[in-house]
This record gives sequence, C-alpha cells and structure tokens, in this order.
Amino acid sequence: MDLQRINTLIRDIPDFPKPGILFKDIFPLFQDPIAVEMVITHIVNHINTSIPDKVDVIVGLDARGFLFGPLIAMRLGAAFAPVRKAGKLPGGTIQVSYIKEYGTDIFEMQDDSIKPGQNVVVIDDLIATGGSAAGAQELIEKLQGNVLKFIFLIELEFLNGKDALKAPIYSMIKA
Repeated sequence: MDLQRINTLIRDIPDFPKPGILFKDIFPLFQDPIAVEMVITHIVNHINTSIPDKVDVIVGLDARGFLFGPLIAMRLGAAFAPVRKAGKLPGGTIQVSYIKEYGTDIFEMQDDSIKPGQNVVVIDDLIATGGSAAGAQELIEKLQGNVLKFIFLIELEFLNGKDALKAPIYSMIKA
C-alpha cells in the first residue's frame, strides 16, 4: 500500500477547533477514490490476518469513524454500530462521559446494537489522548461485547493514547 499517497492527502489545520490544537483533516482523502479503496482494503486485510476470531460488529466513532466503519463491516460480513455524541440516536441508549484532549463530552450507543459476547473492532480516523476510544470501549463493555482491537488511520504517538485502552491498537500512520 502507498502510505505516502495517503499521507499527502491529509492536511494539517493549525489552531482548530481551538488554539494549540493541530487538526488532521482527512476529508481531502475522500476526493481520491483509489486512496479510499487502498485504506479500506488495507484495514480489511489487517483484520483478516491479525484477528483469528470472527468479527461480529464494527463500531465507528462519531463522526469520521462513520466514513470507514460501514464499508469495512460490509466487506467482513459484520454488523455496523455507531457511537454518537449525546442526543443523536433514537430509541433506548446507554451513555458514558469521557475526557478528550480539549474538553469533556458524552458518547451514546443504542442499547441493542451489540449482543452479549459479540466480538467488536472499533474504527476511527485518529487517536490522540485515547479518551473517545476509551469511552467507546466502556460502552461496548456495558453491552457485554468483547473489544478485539482498535484501528485508526492516524495515531498521534506523542500523546500516548493507546495507554488509555485495554485492547490492542493498529494505526496506519504514526505522527
């Protein structure tokens, strides 16, 4: 896979969403269908070659995890379940509060999106401090799911976000 091609499509936006934050904008990647296909194929291949258990559910984190998650779930023959910010999901939900690099937020999942014992892979675009991923892990555990792995397009290694998680992580790009 051509990581250089993918890396050149990711823009750095300084001081967004607040001063001192260097935002990694992945949206230019979606202007290159071949690059998107490369990312999806790479992640599916990584899951198929590194996880011996059947993956039942792909969980995508609000909001950029929604761009990759359903495509990966479809290729794996797995379900897709979104983790959203509070108040965005209909029906019965469970929620958790989590700390991110620039504040506190609340995540929710529908209370029937994961069945007890199901194997889950969590997908998001970026891991920084690990707060949102840890929040998702807590929701999955409340529903008695098993988090097999976290997969990120980008990892900001200097923030040590992986230390906040109880399952292995895989990042395509380390920054």
